[in-house]
Amino acid sequence: MDIATIIGFLGGAAAVLLGVLTSGSSIMGIIDVPSVFVTLGGSFFSLWICAPMSQVTRIMTIIGRCFKVYDFGEKAIVQNMVSLSEKARREGILALEEGLDDLSDPFLKEGLRLMVDGSDGAVIRAILENEMAQTEARHMIYINLIIQWAGFGPGFGMMGTVIGLIGMLNNLEDKSSLGPNMATALITTLYGSWVANWLFGPMAQKLIGQNASEMNAKEMVIEGILSIQGGDNPRVLAQKLLTYLDPKARKAVEADVIKD
Repeated sequence: MDIATIIGFLGGAAAVLLGVLTSGSSIMGIIDVPSVFVTLGGSFFSLWICAPMSQVTRIMTIIGRCFKVYDFGEKAIVQNMVSLSEKARREGILALEEGLDDLSDPFLKEGLRLMVDGSDGAVIRAILENEMAQTEARHMIYINLIIQWAGFGPGFGMMGTVIGLIGMLNNLEDKSSLGPNMATALITTLYGSWVANWLFGPMAQKLIGQNASEMNAKEMVIEGILSIQGGDNPRVLAQKLLTYLDPKARKAVEADVIKD
């Protein structure tokens, strides 16, 4: 469970509610079911126009990733690559074929298989980078869909406000209802802002960060495989891969992979 996402949701809600209460209003004053239908429902069904059904029906599953912490194993990649490099220097690259089927990372397995088969380094890089690009493209399909949802929210919020104002203007003879009707009309604008700035905008950024971490891990795999193929000293390989880690993670594994 990603605690940061939970804190963000609860903290954002608390900030809004605190603002409502300290302004002299009430929580019930900002709750309006028709406004939810217009903003959240209207913006969601707009996605069905701009994307295939197969993508829209998966969007909730993708949003669920915002509530999970993903470890792409960057530290383990450094350690594993150093071990593979040491084995390759002792026994030769062909010795790495043993145990390939036991690897859980298909990207690493594919790269090592290409290397063991004697593929040229440029070919290995081209294949693996294309695999990376296609993976990232699939991720961006859903990230962009969520960004579009965030963009549609304020538009439907204004649409709901206009609908409310039309209803209010049709009943101008009832002076006592003007204030409450105006407040209700403006609630959809509030909901539209929530959709963009509290829900789907931040979620899209979270997914962008996860994608960047995964691509960083894949880049480390490519660098490690090409370094092994090039016959680099395991220490040199370790120093190359450590540059991909943040200072805290680097310090945690540096002593294990770089030996004097």
